[in-house]
Amino acid sequence: MSKFDSIRHYHDHEVHEVLQQISKHPMIKALMGYTFPNKTEEEWMNALKEVKSIQQFQDDFAYHSIQRILEKSSNGLTTSGFDKLDKDTAYLYVSNHRDILMDTSLLNVALKDNKLVMTASAIGDNLVQKSFLLALAKVNRNFLVKRGLPPRELLESSKLMSEYIQHLLFEENRSVWIAQREGRTKDGNDATHQGVLKMIGMASDEANLMDYFKKVKIVPVSISYEYDPTDALKMPQLLAKANDEVYIKDKNEDFINLYSGIIGQKRGIHIHVGDVLDQELENIKNTVDKTNKQMQAVATEIDKSIIANYFLWPTNYIAYDIMHNSNKFADKYTEKERQLFERRLELRVDKENKIIVDGFLAMYANPVINKLKLSDEQ
Repeated sequence: MSKFDSIRHYHDHEVHEVLQQISKHPMIKALMGYTFPNKTEEEWMNALKEVKSIQQFQDDFAYHSIQRILEKSSNGLTTSGFDKLDKDTAYLYVSNHRDILMDTSLLNVALKDNKLVMTASAIGDNLVQKSFLLALAKVNRNFLVKRGLPPRELLESSKLMSEYIQHLLFEENRSVWIAQREGRTKDGNDATHQGVLKMIGMASDEANLMDYFKKVKIVPVSISYEYDPTDALKMPQLLAKANDEVYIKDKNEDFINLYSGIIGQKRGIHIHVGDVLDQELENIKNTVDKTNKQMQAVATEIDKSIIANYFLWPTNYIAYDIMHNSNKFADKYTEKERQLFERRLELRVDKENKIIVDGFLAMYANPVINKLKLSDEQ
């Protein structure tokens, strides 16, 4: 028994048996049929029987599933920044978070295409309540973040996760993906939560935490979608927040969001990986004394990178102009693109509800607003 058994992804020697157990599940059959339309069930079943490791499963199955999703639901994936990373080095990718499954899957496609170390990725245990989803997540190198724990258990769970991340990075030379905050960003404001950084630092035995953060090689990641396929699904939570109400999720809400994120139309998608935080951490170490203030300073550096390198689409500029009743960015989009966006707004939200309309627009406009603020500050 390993102390990480309650959260870890599968080991290679467990993969074959797990895949055989879930291969007959209707959702797996549907996924395989979608991924390999020209193969019979017997053909892909036989190919699945040959899989003996996570890497083999990702190479022969998961990679092709994501390529098929890209083909069917987008104009393709573009990337930047990957050429600055070293081939055999493990990094800690701290990313903004838009989509439950696609963010990490697309990052790993980009890492594989660039011959870089692929990630083990953090996923909330609330998202994998169904047994086949849990198995599929763990066979794709996802590890579990325990949600909804009382304070003492949360502290213990955070420490365990911190030690597991350290183990992956230093012992296994495995890159790790983690979101900059708990849950997906619903309003387009990408901000790093200090709690995530505190959790990462729990495994440190360095006198100054900045030295540990330098060792884990933090790389900020910016991912942007021209259209968020779950944009309308995020509105009820924003409405509850605006009304100062506690938001209660429906029973199948996470699964519906996950499914919608996969099949929904995204058009353009871009991922940028920033520079490894190094000199920034050295500066913080030398100029900021208290740990809490250091954490805030690190969060600020990650945010700066994510916002500065966030690729803005015509939809972002259109939403900004509609929100501000302006033509400030009219040169960034065509009239047809604006009409398409306005049509989407009309079809997906109740135009009589100003809070919902404003929330929908803000989700797309805030990355523009944040970039403008960043320019003003620099």
